[in-house]
Amino acid sequence: MGKRTLVRRRGRGGKQFRAIIVGKIAPAKYPNYKLEDRHTGKVVDIVHERGRDAPLAKVLFEDGKFSYIPAPEGTVVGNIIEAGTGTAATRGNIMALESVPDGTVVCNIEKNVGDGGKLIKSAGAAAVVFAHGTEGVTIKFPSGKFLTLNSKCRAMIGTISGAGRKEKPFLKAGNRAKYMQAHGRLYPTVRGIAQAAVYHPHGGGRHQHIGRQSSVGRTTPPGRKVGNIAPRKTGRGRIKDPNQRSR
Repeated sequence: MGKRTLVRRRGRGGKQFRAIIVGKIAPAKYPNYKLEDRHTGKVVDIVHERGRDAPLAKVLFEDGKFSYIPAPEGTVVGNIIEAGTGTAATRGNIMALESVPDGTVVCNIEKNVGDGGKLIKSAGAAAVVFAHGTEGVTIKFPSGKFLTLNSKCRAMIGTISGAGRKEKPFLKAGNRAKYMQAHGRLYPTVRGIAQAAVYHPHGGGRHQHIGRQSSVGRTTPPGRKVGNIAPRKTGRGRIKDPNQRSR
């Protein structure tokens, strides 16, 4: 019997799969203020946190509290950030979704009231306030998905900065390895078809090929659960009517 597949080893956990906590500064979330109150903060520094794509803005509020918030595009040291009721829907301000007009671009959205921001926090990410209703506020995400959230959830106006980060190539495997290590990801990984049959379901054979369908069900046993797990759609689309083929 060979080793466990890579997917099973990752699920078991271990030191090589854990995210590194060295270099972390503080949780990136909003300060715990009441929605009825209005507070003003000043950006005193823009810092980088290990394992995070977007830069963080260090904000000092008027009561002396510091907070680290993902910096939206255009943020510079000295900017004033307002949070609470009566805040204008301008870039960098923090306000409840019920007060954000439809069509406004927002980021760092709270999934539950008071959690400090859980959604749309990666570099270059942004969502759009789609509609207001009796059940809450509907948000359109970059993936095209719609989600209705509590109207009391807070959000920041604007787009998370650092959108062009992925445009720069790594050029060397060492740079890529350091990036993956900081994000708690295993690197490098070996393809299943490149392994022996005793180590992986896709391994073995006279040449590198899977030899069977790569899609597996969600209830497949762990020893076979590799590849495309419960995919919605794979491969090329089927054309029912031959006359619909493009010429």
